[in-house]
Amino acid sequence: MKDLKNKVAYITGGTKGIGFGVAQALLSQGMKVAISGRSQKSVDEALKDFNNVSVLGIVSDVAKMADEKNAISKIMEKWGQVDVVLANAGVGNFAPIDEMTDEEWHQMIDTNLSGVFHSLKASVEALKKSKGYYITLASLAGTNFFANGAGYNASKFGVVGFTQAAMLDLRKYDIKVSTIMPGSVATHFNNHEPDETDAWKIQPEDIGQLVVDLLKMNERTLPSKIEMRPTRPDKK
Repeated sequence: MKDLKNKVAYITGGTKGIGFGVAQALLSQGMKVAISGRSQKSVDEALKDFNNVSVLGIVSDVAKMADEKNAISKIMEKWGQVDVVLANAGVGNFAPIDEMTDEEWHQMIDTNLSGVFHSLKASVEALKKSKGYYITLASLAGTNFFANGAGYNASKFGVVGFTQAAMLDLRKYDIKVSTIMPGSVATHFNNHEPDETDAWKIQPEDIGQLVVDLLKMNERTLPSKIEMRPTRPDKK
């Protein structure tokens, strides 16, 4: 996509953090952007911050296929195309496996893993038409396991595997598929409120820049799995 102007992107979990940062980056390139969140309140608050007529806010829980199909339908109704989908919505519950609840496990698997399937399944026909790009937001936790992370690791290992297999399935349609695997990011993830102590971390706008670079990559080349981490980790 040499020229991103007027291309249409859909970003799940786009009301704050990484999704919000990517949306800002794509808007700066002249793209039209739809963002989704699980509540009308979060969507309305994000739209106030964007203050941009090229942003469409949608309430969608990615854990529900019907919600994602509805989101894509609304985007197609408004703009008639979907060129980019960023499956970014995610949750994290961290606890030893003997203490993790059934509810916590299923929330992560349903949102982090099934959610990326729902987003792709709902948008794949539109992406075939546009020869578009599907990007998942995984994590370094998708290749590096750690104590108290069994559920989160399982979901993110799954996202990495799902995305790489989907890439092989869809490239015959000229759909590009990539997964981004960040380390520590300064976001609101897990109820964290970013502040100056997060300055050493990857910032949402850094991931936004990476997404723009991926979209502008020559069509003959596909960076299918990208790891990114802070240059200098915090020393505690």
